[in-house]
Amino acid sequence: MSLTATNRTEVNTVELTFEIGPEDFEAAVERAYQRNKKNISLPGFRKGKVTRKMAEARMGEGVFYEDALNDLINTELTAALQEADFELVDRPSVDAEKISKEEGVVFKAICITKPEIEIDGYKGIKAAKTVAEVTDADVDAQVDMLRKRNARLVSVDDRAAEMGDEANIDFEGFFGDEAFEGGKGENFPLKLGSGQFIPGFEEQVVGKKVGEEFDVVVTFPENYQMEDYAGKEATFKCKLNGITVEELPEADDEFIQDSTEFDSLEAFKADARKKLEEAAVRNADVAFDNAIMDALIAKVDCPIPNVMFEHRLDTLVDNFENTLKQQGMSLDLYLQYTGMDISDFRETNRDRAVNEVKLRLALEKIAELEKIEISEEELNSSLQPIADANKMSLDEVKRRIPLIDYMMDMRVSKALDLVKENADTTPAEEAPAEA
Repeated sequence: MSLTATNRTEVNTVELTFEIGPEDFEAAVERAYQRNKKNISLPGFRKGKVTRKMAEARMGEGVFYEDALNDLINTELTAALQEADFELVDRPSVDAEKISKEEGVVFKAICITKPEIEIDGYKGIKAAKTVAEVTDADVDAQVDMLRKRNARLVSVDDRAAEMGDEANIDFEGFFGDEAFEGGKGENFPLKLGSGQFIPGFEEQVVGKKVGEEFDVVVTFPENYQMEDYAGKEATFKCKLNGITVEELPEADDEFIQDSTEFDSLEAFKADARKKLEEAAVRNADVAFDNAIMDALIAKVDCPIPNVMFEHRLDTLVDNFENTLKQQGMSLDLYLQYTGMDISDFRETNRDRAVNEVKLRLALEKIAELEKIEISEEELNSSLQPIADANKMSLDEVKRRIPLIDYMMDMRVSKALDLVKENADTTPAEEAPAEA
């Protein structure tokens, strides 16, 4: 193989030309004949007994060329790429520009290369880490949530229905004098104020008493899912069968003992405060990380081959499909439920894919600029839990995983840690004024 030319035809695209000499081409054609001869039959010859010369005479000189060219691409393209020394993000498109028994083969490969990233200002990124204060009201809200989970429904018959009540109703809907399909229900439990019914319906139930019959007049929204009903005025003949309200237990030691593992209300509140404070710290860490990553993504404004986004989308879709399988659902069934096709689903994930590609490129460049490397000790420490979990030796794990990719992941992780360690976490109100 001889690499004869590398021409950058456009951003992130290189045209690579390499040649295969006549001797190597002849050897590839002979290998192709040897692989295929068992399947060749001609009148007067048994299968496998047709000579190459006879096959070429009867079937054409180039009968084995396609197989030979594919063989050469598989064996020689890698060597050409290594000699050219650039990193690809997709498999090249390769064509044979010239084929000659006397002169060999000239291949031309169109290569999509990894973009060259320029990034600065990654140290000192403004990203304040603010932990929200946990107040007494926050703790009381946790107590109220526990009370609501243990609430009981109590019937009310001495007053009219109010927002927040659960009304048990019979109803039937009419357009004029004609009842319409799907507009009837009996003993239907309707939480007033939930927005479960057409806008304006629940408000007209408020003020009615148990046993009362009444009309509710509403207009279906213009964007209603059933087009025949959209924008039409309807009258619902209703009867209020009953009203129930939530009765909350008293927040005292006895209630806490009955519904939790704690002995007192104060002990429950102390535990709730601790958990809220831990959650506040986690939320602050997440917000800080997101601010750092958003800032890095914003710094990547160079042209990026679209195929990189498509590959990332492929991975996101595959990961989601595997998650669904673990839950006993297929991707096809999920798409049916959501009313999407695979193209729609990919588009919903496109922004995420674009941001993840940009972030990865930024962190890889930072790892390069900062000369971040992974020591043997760090690698072994990271792989040991994998080895232990699978009852394998470290050497066996290293043979089975794509080690270069794994180490790059570790370098990227260290690069992100470096950016976070050098971030400006000064809260906005305390930031020094610029000169």
